[in-house]
Amino acid sequence: MITSKQRSALRAMANDMQPIFQLGKGGITENFIKQVDEALEARELIKITILRNSDSDARSACDELCAALGAEPVQSIGNKFVLYRASTKNPVIEL
Repeated sequence: MITSKQRSALRAMANDMQPIFQLGKGGITENFIKQVDEALEARELIKITILRNSDSDARSACDELCAALGAEPVQSIGNKFVLYRASTKNPVIEL
């Protein structure tokens, strides 16, 4: 569990990030979860966009991915959300 100050620092880091994944009508599949898992291990902080044709909204998709991956939700605004999980092999972000 991260504190509100840590979440604020992570929001500031994610502010100028570009989304690296798009979630569309296919929804959250096992392959999508695996790709996000690998990206979290490599980057620790990622931003994901929900496309208009998707059946889920940003908040529910964020909650589902966090539960599946053990990640922390950082921010969910509009059709984008940010996830954080500390890397087990090579932690970069100091909280």
